[in-house]
Amino acid sequence: MVRGQPAPRYPTGNLNGGNPMKYTLPELPYGYSALEPHYSAKLLKLHHDKHHAGYVKGANTTLEKLSEARAKEDFAAINQLQKSLAFHLSGHVLHSLLWKNLSPRGGGEPDGELAAAVKEFFGSFTALNRQLTEAAMNIQGSGWGALGWEPLGKRLVVEQVYDHQGNIGNGTVPLLVLDMWEHAYYLQYENVKGDWVKAFWKLVDWSDVAMRFSSVRTLDLAL
Repeated sequence: MVRGQPAPRYPTGNLNGGNPMKYTLPELPYGYSALEPHYSAKLLKLHHDKHHAGYVKGANTTLEKLSEARAKEDFAAINQLQKSLAFHLSGHVLHSLLWKNLSPRGGGEPDGELAAAVKEFFGSFTALNRQLTEAAMNIQGSGWGALGWEPLGKRLVVEQVYDHQGNIGNGTVPLLVLDMWEHAYYLQYENVKGDWVKAFWKLVDWSDVAMRFSSVRTLDLAL
């Protein structure tokens, strides 16, 4: 350490004491049937226990392969591995957020500072609802619609997420996400994905979104 400079904020070496953390499937914050009739227990169980769990397993497996590649200095498949990590880890993050965004007592509109921010950046809640709905409905292929915080411009933005990677820019933090992969709705809504989107708005936990907004709005990218 250079004299006169503050000590590092974090210890050197592995932050987990030499035992790298593995990603784990989070438990749902409610029972499988809690979101019915808008989201069936059968669909929620499949979505969480199979699809989300698959992304968790994929992220951990890819990290193991990257570790093996480093040890052997064999990076012939580096492009594939990096894309695999981005795909599975982003899927894990987005699904973990989705479960928190939903609630049996959801629906309605935001209030307080979040409502004021929605009015500032979109004009009204109705305008936000329409833009996010259209963004989600018009995903080309598989993906997500999202309401996020863009910390450089310090504004709320609607984002289209293709597969699991966003279409706004690095640094944007998702606050509310809407899964438009077929596995998220087809078992219950078949090909009428518009009905799934209508149901989604009846499940949104605005207190969760407001908490995230309050936490992230002070994020400074120091650019």
